[in-house]
Amino acid sequence: MSRDRTDGDDGGERMDGGHGAAARPSPPEERQESEDGIAAVSGRESPADASELVGEDLELGYPTNEEPVVECEHVVLPAGEVTALVGPNGSGKSTLLKSMADQLDPWAGGVVLDGERVRSFDAKDLARKLGLLSQHNQAPESITVEDLAYHGRYPHRGFFESVTETDHEAVDRAIDLAGVEHLRHSEMSNLSGGQRQLAWIAMVLAQETDILLLDEPTNHLDLHHQLRVMEVLDSLNEDHGVTIGIVLHDVGQAARFADNLIAMADGELYDWGPPREVLTEELLADVFHVDATVDHESPTGPHISPHAALDDG
Repeated sequence: MSRDRTDGDDGGERMDGGHGAAARPSPPEERQESEDGIAAVSGRESPADASELVGEDLELGYPTNEEPVVECEHVVLPAGEVTALVGPNGSGKSTLLKSMADQLDPWAGGVVLDGERVRSFDAKDLARKLGLLSQHNQAPESITVEDLAYHGRYPHRGFFESVTETDHEAVDRAIDLAGVEHLRHSEMSNLSGGQRQLAWIAMVLAQETDILLLDEPTNHLDLHHQLRVMEVLDSLNEDHGVTIGIVLHDVGQAARFADNLIAMADGELYDWGPPREVLTEELLADVFHVDATVDHESPTGPHISPHAALDDG
């Protein structure tokens, strides 16, 4: 997820019937099949023990829907890489992420984690493999940052088991990595929005999972805290090989930090792959209805210069 790689809210999910997505470009010819048949997207070598998450033939919806909100034949979060889901409000990003995290039962298809269906895991076993940070999180106002981080250790303990030295060490590492050591004993009610988000990230880091999914973790944060959150995730991926799937509202930020982009439109995948291949002026017009130019030579990843909003039609 390094910013110099050269590889690439939901404000509410669409709750009416599906619509045809915009015409998609052909997948880049240079994408090759790996040994297990999954497309090798960025070309980056992944750690041997990294985990991969795959969705196949997915149809996703909610009880109030008559037709699927998201339809997706194949989607991959490659092992040991950072994949950002981008698209306009209501394109289905959060719905897809929920399904990948086993928080939403597919109408059809399924999600596979390292070759096993996520539905086959019991709750604790899955929580030791996969962590999820949703958009909206609530904790008692009087709880401290440290106590919140200890909640991330629940998958590793039995119901009556006491906190172990391993738990203490995991919490210390998580608080240090999230950069909230100076807030360790502060109550959540006394924190700013950005500090709260870092505290929640410390909690999911303490969970010590192989895969981490985050739904718009930088939403409503000032620029300083946006960058702080992304830098924490960068370190987690680079130093610990954690596979990360992240929904981001800012496509420019996604292009800077992610190995891969998944661009969504009208509940379908428009395109996916490394940012320098996926992020085009055509995509910005078709998916985001924005007239813009893209500088693919920028050393920090594709740089977007927006010019005007296009008609939605």
